[in-house]
Amino acid sequence: MKVAILEDEPLAAEKLKRYLNKCDSTIEVLTVLDSLEAAIPWIQANNDVVELYFMDVQLTDGLSFEVFDSVAINKPVIFTTAFDEYAIDAFKVNSIDYLLKPITFTDLSKSLKKLKNVQQQFSNPSNLAPTIAKMAKKVFKDRFMIRIGNHLRSLPSSEIFGFYAEGRDVCLITAEGKEYPVEYTIESLTDLLDPKTFFRVNRSFLVALSAITDVVVYSNRRLKLQLKNFKGKDIVVSREKVGDFKKWFEGI
Repeated sequence: MKVAILEDEPLAAEKLKRYLNKCDSTIEVLTVLDSLEAAIPWIQANNDVVELYFMDVQLTDGLSFEVFDSVAINKPVIFTTAFDEYAIDAFKVNSIDYLLKPITFTDLSKSLKKLKNVQQQFSNPSNLAPTIAKMAKKVFKDRFMIRIGNHLRSLPSSEIFGFYAEGRDVCLITAEGKEYPVEYTIESLTDLLDPKTFFRVNRSFLVALSAITDVVVYSNRRLKLQLKNFKGKDIVVSREKVGDFKKWFEGI
């Protein structure tokens, strides 16, 4: 398999090459590109021969997502990054997986196995229909268990106004403004919740559409949210998510 790597950290690139060779000695790394300026013309000239891309999200001169604005890439991509806030953007393109740095050999092995499974499913027509049907029937989480003293309660997602993270702790916010800890990460909740109802506005906050009472535009076109019964915390839509938030808020 022929691989191209977009990575601006030489040590990270060498580590990735070493892990790839350990996973599969037949993998050939064609090039390591450290910037958009270098990557775009190279991919335009060599995209046909590449079978898999590894892309660090943040390169020296911009985000690797910008490559897709210049080149029609129809090959699988595995994104690597030190930040978790770009996962949704990654899966809008040809992403097979999203690996957080520092990458482990185990994580990389799982990603390559995932790629192989996907390729096998889509190369066999008999597997394609059930795969598509399964994707179309994705069911989102509609209730969460919370603890109130010595009592457990099942809370419908419709009664939840949001989730926020402080360090490793994640709390659920109810419609009454009460907060309860949950054993989920913000990343996992982003995938579990219906994206029509909940939106991850920044690294720490997931908010429900029904909770928003006002959206305020302030410095540098950023947005600040006000939620019902939720006081004491400013909820700001991160700059890179403003465009997607407006589409979500409008219902596009």
